[in-house]
Amino acid sequence: MRHFTVHHDGVTIPVTRGGRGRPLVLCPGLCSTRADLHELIELLRRDHEVVTFDLRGHGLASAADRYSFDAFRGDLAAVLADPGRLGLSAAPVLVGYSLGADLVVHHASEHPDAVAGVVLVDGANPVPEPFITEADLPEFRAMWEEQVARQQEAELHEGGKGAAHRVLLGAQDILDLNLELDVIRTEHTLARYEKIHCPVSMIMSTSMAGSDGEERTARYNQLWRSGIERLVRARPETATTWLDADHRLPFTHAPEIARVIRDFRSAGNWGAGPRS
Repeated sequence: MRHFTVHHDGVTIPVTRGGRGRPLVLCPGLCSTRADLHELIELLRRDHEVVTFDLRGHGLASAADRYSFDAFRGDLAAVLADPGRLGLSAAPVLVGYSLGADLVVHHASEHPDAVAGVVLVDGANPVPEPFITEADLPEFRAMWEEQVARQQEAELHEGGKGAAHRVLLGAQDILDLNLELDVIRTEHTLARYEKIHCPVSMIMSTSMAGSDGEERTARYNQLWRSGIERLVRARPETATTWLDADHRLPFTHAPEIARVIRDFRSAGNWGAGPRS
């Protein structure tokens, strides 16, 4: 296991590298950290040399004065900027969860020759219309305020021991990022896929917003499926796997996700790479 840090844009990004096999870079999502994804990371290390990191304001990364999509994109780019330092033996497979999937798609579209394959876990979905409407704003704001308050209270009780899981963003930061993602996904993401030439595998949740039977929840879940249908129409070669889960699927279905990635590799989609 190797640990090092990347410094850029006034922030410090902690990076971990371990395992053997085809290089794979795992990008966490909004409000998730390397520590949160530990089960999936350990499973992936059986077949891959896994590089993973914390985005700014997450886990052991430092806080920042801005948390925009482009700022997070810069974090991923900074980690991948020096392949020699990473010690990668071949072009990596990029795996992203939620916001991390969107970051991966944008990076791969700008560096198509430096990426062997892309695996997107419940993110980078070119939905046909925004998730958050004007009427939804109060509910989403309250939801994020409650989540941030719970996280802060847990950190106080743990006396700083939970730093690897912490999120330093405020509720407004998180809401603003979700609103920004809505625009990106509805207006720009589909065009990004046109610039990606490597194999793409989507691992998506059937009940992204949950399964409480509410009309609004059903709308979100249908919108999520419609986005993938839109992508597959534009890019029929896209591999798609639906898991019976909500948006927390990396935490509840890590073995299934690892198996999909292993099977996708076994099918020769990005070459054999170094053997484990």
